[in-house]
Amino acid sequence: MSFPVYLPLLLPVLLTLTLKVLPPAARPEPAARLFAACAALTAAVSAGCLALLALTVLDDLPAADVRERTAGYPLPEPVPGIVAVLAGLLLAAGLWRGLAHLRRQRSTVADLHAAGTPHDGLLVADWDEPHAVAVPAAGPGRGGHVLVTSGLLRLLDGTEWAAVAAHEHAHLRRHHHRTVTLAATAAAVNPLLRPVADAVVLLVERSADEDAAAVVGDRGLVARSIAKVAVAGGPRTAGTLGAGGSNVVRRVAALTRPSGGRPWAATTLAAVVVLGSAAAGGAALADFIRVVLIWLP
Repeated sequence: MSFPVYLPLLLPVLLTLTLKVLPPAARPEPAARLFAACAALTAAVSAGCLALLALTVLDDLPAADVRERTAGYPLPEPVPGIVAVLAGLLLAAGLWRGLAHLRRQRSTVADLHAAGTPHDGLLVADWDEPHAVAVPAAGPGRGGHVLVTSGLLRLLDGTEWAAVAAHEHAHLRRHHHRTVTLAATAAAVNPLLRPVADAVVLLVERSADEDAAAVVGDRGLVARSIAKVAVAGGPRTAGTLGAGGSNVVRRVAALTRPSGGRPWAATTLAAVVVLGSAAAGGAALADFIRVVLIWLP
């Protein structure tokens, strides 16, 4: 195999570096969707290249007629057997992690739905821990809702709860769980994408913050509310989205000190990384197909 087959395995690092040039005040909703899609495509291409490397174990079974047919063809350098085996193991591990993440996500949503029956899109759980989470639909015919604990309702006043409720409903309306799941599954398949998945979580939380600020008309109120929830609440349940979630300090700063910013540089670099990964993966696939066609009788 030629060197392009190895490039998509390392390009996720470059995708992570594009986050460095993403302006702090960039519009979070399109940025979250962009990086989730880029992570998924990059993970898919890298998994495909691992599969191509793993399949080269078959070239250890040459026959006399194959050697005769390939005489005179400029074949690529063979992949060492240990590399092919390692690629297969990495691919299997990545796919197992991806499926395990999806199973955990589904189990978490099922557990949250089992907490009770919501009324008008709201379920109040009699728990002392102050939490509020957006619970996505568990399946066809079952809508999403907001789960809030009695401990949180005792902590917040009416205006603060309105801000938190607007935040949670924004998660449901924009289907943020899908965006986060896409990026998190990509990171499970290729751990080099973990910083991208973490950034997507922050971006969807900021998107919900902006929507809440538009609903209540007071950015300071939203900032105070999410800070209050974060300080009082414990660790967030894995796989859920809530007002007191990811990186509250940065979210409060974005709400209280908004500034202009164009994400064109980060967008361009992310597109270059994904297109480069796809091009390298395509070249590797074409290389593999050429060899297979030569080997076929």
